Amino acid sequence: PVLLTITSFVGGAYLVMDTTAGERERQSLEPLLATPAARGAIVSGKIAAACITGMATLLLTLLAFKLSAQFSGGGIGRQLNLGVASMAQMLLVMLPMLFIGTALLTFLSASAKSMKEAQSHMTWLMLLPMLPGYALMVYPIKSELWQYAVPFLAQNQMLLKVIRQESINAQVWAVYLAAGFGLALVLWWAAVRRYHQERLAISG
Repeated sequence: PVLLTITSFVGGAYLVMDTTAGERERQSLEPLLATPAARGAIVSGKIAAACITGMATLLLTLLAFKLSAQFSGGGIGRQLNLGVASMAQMLLVMLPMLFIGTALLTFLSASAKSMKEAQSHMTWLMLLPMLPGYALMVYPIKSELWQYAVPFLAQNQMLLKVIRQESINAQVWAVYLAAGFGLALVLWWAAVRRYHQERLAISG
């Protein structure tokens, strides 16, 4: 769960940073912002491109898990639930986190003047998906509905259910998807607001 969460959270990170901080550093962002295109459309296009890249990375990671489980043939192969339906469920579980991570990185990169400055955020961002796993190891708690609305903790709980082949009811899916995409929408709005700042086009 931790590896999949990290992969989805930062899967499109470098494309996001290059199309925001990188363009600002190369002074190619100003001509883009001078076009009649709405800032929301520009941000959405960048996020969509990064999400496609992140989804491809996530799919390759799942396929690697599936192949390694098949070749191992031992206890690990039997324990991992990596059928087509399970992989589709995992992709659906990771989809909100992919949008959350991409929108957050778009917002952060928009305030960076260079790729190096944008990349400095990766150190603490990589730690965020690990925190719920460590917390559960120290303080194991019973699964509750509110947990599926907490970023990173929700992904951990959902992936564990899929891996253990436990059924996930409609209420859990509704809370999880609403909270995940709701947070992604807030971060997208924040990124659009940041793109409305004219000083964004100024480098150096």
